[in-house]
Amino acid sequence: ITVTVGHEGGDINGTGHIALQAAVDYVAGKGGGTVRILPGIYRLRNAVYLQSGIRLIGSGADTILIKEPSVMTPLSLDSDWYDQEITLTDATGFKVGDGICLRSKDAKTGVETILKRTLVARTGNRFKLDKALRENIWQLNGATVSTLFPILSGEFVEEATIEDLTLDGNREHNAHLDGNHAGCIFLQDCNRITIRGVTAKNYNGDGISWQICHDVLVENCVSENNEGLGLHPGSGSQRPIIRNNQLKGNGIGLFFCWGVKYGLAEGNQIVGNRVGISIGHRDTDNLITGNTIIGSEAQGVLFRPERGPSFAGHRNRIERNILRDNGPEDGTAIEIQGGTRSIQIVGNEIIETRGAAQRVAIRQGPETKDIEVIDNQISGLAP
Repeated sequence: ITVTVGHEGGDINGTGHIALQAAVDYVAGKGGGTVRILPGIYRLRNAVYLQSGIRLIGSGADTILIKEPSVMTPLSLDSDWYDQEITLTDATGFKVGDGICLRSKDAKTGVETILKRTLVARTGNRFKLDKALRENIWQLNGATVSTLFPILSGEFVEEATIEDLTLDGNREHNAHLDGNHAGCIFLQDCNRITIRGVTAKNYNGDGISWQICHDVLVENCVSENNEGLGLHPGSGSQRPIIRNNQLKGNGIGLFFCWGVKYGLAEGNQIVGNRVGISIGHRDTDNLITGNTIIGSEAQGVLFRPERGPSFAGHRNRIERNILRDNGPEDGTAIEIQGGTRSIQIVGNEIIETRGAAQRVAIRQGPETKDIEVIDNQISGLAP
């Protein structure tokens, strides 16, 4: 089935997450189908949670989902791990239905706890949550609550598609929440997800992040001006396909997290990020080919040092990419650090047009081994 959501004229009408979630849940209850979001601006106070078998589709630049500004307050009472309620010091700006982020940092160990929940009931400054805490959230650890959440989120979802939407994280008016917990799109423990034709921008965190998600396809998307990572294939994700995307002005354009294997990054335009592509902790057997990487502030491609050879990213192939004007005056286009091994750098064009400096094309650390550098064309800098 297909259900439409719009400001008016849709099967379900509304301008926020409640109407969108109602459509997703209805279609999922019917066994799956399409939720079509009609043109307009939709202002969200909580994430839209995907379900299996759903195709969420918009009208490209004409369908905009924007995150409302965040507010934050300390907790005025302690909550224990078994509690399902929190008490706010100042409840101004908080409403039932809001998505929230609870944070505390252990005063002794420095370990941070981050929990995402929804406010479901209220008495004064005291709110009930959609599920119990299962962690201690105490004042002595600086416990706070903020209205922070992904714009689109999914957990344990399969066979879903997100297509032709513009997602705006409203970065200037929202606090930071990193890509292990949020982003314009955040997925956890999902399989066979397609993200196509989506613009993910201005999030104070990541653009698109997926953690322990297998067979995710991200193609023809734009991820720009996100504080964190443009695309974040997260820990343990197998066989990601990242194709024909534009990654612009992010902290890192494409970040292979921990244990990302058998992935393909092909035909992407990666421009003006701090780092173009970053690979590291047990990221193995990935092919990075046919990409254009321009104007990275640090490295065009970085192999991170990690904790030694057993943790490094081995057996990755960098092939037929164009790298132009990456790094500072003493920087490098491709840098291989730590105990990284068995890397193939084949048939790339590495170009520098900014004039003479101490930049080099490829830099290998003293602990790297079995690095093959074959048939690359290098101009304007040292090999």
